[in-house]
Amino acid sequence: MIIHDISRDALTTPVYEGDPEPEVEQLSSLENLDDYNLSCVRMTTHTGTHIDAPLHYSEDGQSIDMLRLNTFYGKCTVISVEGILTGADMERLLPYCKRRVLFRGCGKTFLSYSAAIVLADSKVVLVGTDADSIAPSFDETMTHRTLARAGIAILENLNLDAIRPGEYDLCAFPIKLGGLEAAPCRAILFEMEKGLN
Repeated sequence: MIIHDISRDALTTPVYEGDPEPEVEQLSSLENLDDYNLSCVRMTTHTGTHIDAPLHYSEDGQSIDMLRLNTFYGKCTVISVEGILTGADMERLLPYCKRRVLFRGCGKTFLSYSAAIVLADSKVVLVGTDADSIAPSFDETMTHRTLARAGIAILENLNLDAIRPGEYDLCAFPIKLGGLEAAPCRAILFEMEKGLN
């Protein structure tokens, strides 16, 4: 079994345009002769690798703590593609995909509104991207809202640079933040090593 960490560091990854930079405050320090190290972190729930819950764009959508945990664990398909994917693109790709789909595109792969409509009618429970958003900047609202209404979780800001297209097992549990619209996560892919057992 090969384990791939596909998360980005929340403290060093560039934030979404307009979001505040993360801040770390050292509350106590062994170096300062305190009894222990203790840090305080201030950042948005969309910093680094994170999961958007439906509540992000839907008033009656589920918050991050309400989503079923099996959404974030199971078979997934990694697709290598760049550009803005349309509904026609999704209809062509989905027959070859598991219920969790990750898009690897050097931060340049996004879903259009029409792609979100096709996904909403599919059995997909989670979509992910190595871009800082699943949607292009000119179409954020409708794409996110369509996925939210379908109950599809969104995994953003992945590090898929070293990942080949194919099938994996995904584990990407969000931090439990009751009532919030998103949460950071540690995303992992498990790959079965080929060869003799």
